[in-house]
Amino acid sequence: MQYKEAAPLKLKDRTISPKNGVFLMGILNVTPDSFFEESRATELDKALEKALAMVEDGADIIDIGAESTRPGSLYVSEEEEINRLIPFLKLFRKHSDCPVSIDTRKFNVFKTAFEEGADILNDISALEDSPELAPFCAENKLPVILMHKREKPDVMMQKVCYNDAVSEISAYLKERADFAIKSGIAKEKIILDPGIGFAKDFETNCKIIKHTSDFGLDGAYPVLIGASRKQCVGQLTGKPTEERLAGTLAIHQLAVLHGAQYIRAHDVKETADMLKTLKGIECDII
Repeated sequence: MQYKEAAPLKLKDRTISPKNGVFLMGILNVTPDSFFEESRATELDKALEKALAMVEDGADIIDIGAESTRPGSLYVSEEEEINRLIPFLKLFRKHSDCPVSIDTRKFNVFKTAFEEGADILNDISALEDSPELAPFCAENKLPVILMHKREKPDVMMQKVCYNDAVSEISAYLKERADFAIKSGIAKEKIILDPGIGFAKDFETNCKIIKHTSDFGLDGAYPVLIGASRKQCVGQLTGKPTEERLAGTLAIHQLAVLHGAQYIRAHDVKETADMLKTLKGIECDII
């Protein structure tokens, strides 16, 4: 196990550091169909209340998604995604300067969000679906999160077999990181995500947690883990989605102890407490 504090992250106009050793991304879904019902916030006032509460509870970054990418989900048009996302982002920016990442794989969606104050691209397609995102992020000096998956969300669970999951996922992430660098994105602005639950079965998800540090490619990149309330937590605990908080905290704690420097979670307050506790013990500040 190797706990490692996250390095500061340079955005376009400022540099941010995690409050509790590891960056905590609070999930906000402005969608009607994300898998965890309590994460959905389709009404502007409720979405704002939820986002500001996450900031208060310790989120370093608010990760906003306007298209569900759960297994089996269907494609949402750029127009619909923009219509869901931008009104909230405009409102949020009037109340908070907390860094915002946009969970999208579409160029026009992210470009529009950037113009309204978004700071980070979180792309589940690792710049494959919209390669033009790479030079755009490079030109604007924006951090990017590159995730591993196979195929589109509606069919990805048909692609869960690997000969050697850790090495295959690592090789893909290296390929996409190399593409980003060749496109002009600075190495220190790249974050890698092995994609818990995206074309992964139960065994592979568990391997990812135990081998979290491997996906940083010998320490070259920080690793993000997002297992929040996902199916693998339910398989381990036997609990439905709404009762998976404890299991999620356990998995995310293990991921941090195995080297994760970014955690993406629905339950910000509880996750922040966990990260604060780990930092206190690992860094001998208690």
